[in-house]
Amino acid sequence: MSSREASWGATSRGLAGSWTVFWLAFVAFTAVAVSWALASPIFSVPDESAHVIKAIGQVHGEVVGHREAGVRHLVVDLPQQFSFSSQTMCFVYHSEVPASCGIEVGDPRGATEAASWVSTYNPIYYYLVGWPSLFLGGPAGIYAMRIASAILGGLLFAAAFQAATASRRAWWLPAGLGFLALPMVGYLNGSVNPNGVEIVSAVALTAGLLGLLGTFDPARFEPSALRRGHLWAIVTVAAILLANARALGPLWVVVIVALCFVACGWQSVRGLFVTARSYIWLAIIAAGGLFSIGWTLAGGSLSGQAEKADAPLVDAGFLQGATYMVRATPRFAVEALGYFGWFDAPLPGYAFWFAVAALAVLAVLALATARRREFVVLVIAVGVAALLPVLVQASSVHQTGIIWQGRYGLFLYLSVILLFAWVLSRGGGDRIAFLSVRLTWTIGALLWIFGALAFLLTLRRYVIGNAEPIGQMLKDPQWQPPLGWPVLLALFLIASAAFVVLVGAAAQRLARSDASIRELTTT
Repeated sequence: MSSREASWGATSRGLAGSWTVFWLAFVAFTAVAVSWALASPIFSVPDESAHVIKAIGQVHGEVVGHREAGVRHLVVDLPQQFSFSSQTMCFVYHSEVPASCGIEVGDPRGATEAASWVSTYNPIYYYLVGWPSLFLGGPAGIYAMRIASAILGGLLFAAAFQAATASRRAWWLPAGLGFLALPMVGYLNGSVNPNGVEIVSAVALTAGLLGLLGTFDPARFEPSALRRGHLWAIVTVAAILLANARALGPLWVVVIVALCFVACGWQSVRGLFVTARSYIWLAIIAAGGLFSIGWTLAGGSLSGQAEKADAPLVDAGFLQGATYMVRATPRFAVEALGYFGWFDAPLPGYAFWFAVAALAVLAVLALATARRREFVVLVIAVGVAALLPVLVQASSVHQTGIIWQGRYGLFLYLSVILLFAWVLSRGGGDRIAFLSVRLTWTIGALLWIFGALAFLLTLRRYVIGNAEPIGQMLKDPQWQPPLGWPVLLALFLIASAAFVVLVGAAAQRLARSDASIRELTTT
């Protein structure tokens, strides 16, 4: 090992390779997600009512529900403390109605049987987040399930952060990870919805696999603070969780792995497959993927034939569905950035410019500095992110109609953003590495402002309704979340600021370490 590699290994033990970094990243992300978990009224997150019913029924022994005459979806028996009433969701679809109109979960007027259209979904996620309902009932039980989901997301983010910053040439990767501060990420991870774990597991898989593949290319070997087995563990856990998050999970794993293979090149891929120990990890991943596929095929969790009233373009053809999806792509991008509730809590247009500016900084720099091969990789990644949702939805439009939403593609968009940061760190971007610290802080600040606006305006929608002036939140709040909305707003602002400090400080430490090694090798 060269003096350069030895110096990096010694320096990085207190950086990405240390468990201190892991736990700091875990706390920062989890605090943001928990803020969203407490600020969002119960069942205000899309499809959360169905996922909660599924999770509670499953951990209480009813894994897939049962049939009831005259009921379209499978029915789950609920404990009395979780009795369900549609009146709990009286504010859904009505942006002017605050969340105070409903009755609480567990109210005697609710029913102890409830239908869920996700009853046959893969059970792994629901076991991971449903267990608090064994100990707590009513709203407290659901908030506890949300917090369990936030903790799961925090662990995955911490693993991604550790893997991404474990290499010396990771100048821009903290900036890429900073996009997990997008409000939809915390919002979904702070809810009972597998969409959240799908997003963060995809990012962890991307970060872990890019780091792992770098260790198999002797010509471009870069010392890592993490052992190869550690990186394999991150890749394996993330791949299995992503594969089992939803029915299309195995496809998402294949897509992300393919993008990482293309980015790292043949020598890295060949090195992985000619190493005998790789097949132990690959076998575990394959087993997780086969479980997902087997459950989907045996359990019938692929969507059945929809009715005309369920969604647009039911019974339409592939071309008609593809045309619709292409035209709707800008709308899906807006939804992915921040469209809350059951499409009843939109953000004003001006708020999005902060997120767009942050994204533009990273994208323009990566494209402008990329060498020919890296430029082709980025074009392929953007093409996959744009076309994959079109192809997936168009291929099933006859059966399901158009059911795609922007949040469904967020796992892929964030993985591609991280790939941009990776290319910028390893391609021609080394010429502007001196800008990485300042621009990482700039990106973080822009995303902090965007997140703060999203959190405040979403709170307003539920506290007083969108029809009332925002000042009414102080004068006459109609609904209050646990701890009260002012306390939660303060908690979110502090937690999201800590997240920005985390990524900014990581960029600073990487830059200082790299400067020290360059000075050592020139003396």
